[in-house]
Amino acid sequence: MITPTTEREQELFTAGYSRVIGVDEVGRGCLAGPVVVCAFSCSVESIAVPLTGVRDSKLLSPRQRVQAAEDIRALPDTQISLIEESAGTIDRVNILRATDMAMRAAVSQVASSRSVVLLDGNHRVADIPCSQEAIVGGDRTVYAIACASILAKVFRDELMVRMAKKWPEYGFDIHKGYGTPAHLAALRAHGPCHIHRRTFAGVRELV
Repeated sequence: MITPTTEREQELFTAGYSRVIGVDEVGRGCLAGPVVVCAFSCSVESIAVPLTGVRDSKLLSPRQRVQAAEDIRALPDTQISLIEESAGTIDRVNILRATDMAMRAAVSQVASSRSVVLLDGNHRVADIPCSQEAIVGGDRTVYAIACASILAKVFRDELMVRMAKKWPEYGFDIHKGYGTPAHLAALRAHGPCHIHRRTFAGVRELV
């Protein structure tokens, strides 16, 4: 397991940036629910003592993610922006554009002239109001991105648990909208509901 470090952030602070913004998304591959983006803005003070429980959110258990999210929110001098784009928006503009929209909105809420954005992956986002850098595997190697990954995952999971209470027949609290065999079986039995992405394979055939 690779532990995310603050090495890249420290380099950027030394270069003159006052804040580093880690950005990550969750839910791009789901058949239901929104895509969620977190922008996590930190300063030198924020990363003075990195949290040992911070990892790529996919490498943590649900309980570990919730605890890590609480610890991240307690860090000094941080700013957190969480933006969701609905299934309807995803169907209207496609998942890539919807994710970019959420990223621009999340970054705009925490950006300043001396900020730099670190994005997970190899895709840069147009019209972000500050410098940016795309880092493949950033959620496993860069501390600020890993923090964003955890916060986005916990936020979206809690949202899907609430959706399960409204549409209990789909089991959203278990699979969180991903295309598991149980979810696909529920789709075939009940058809899609309001939060299903009707342009996605596995759903569009049933519309």
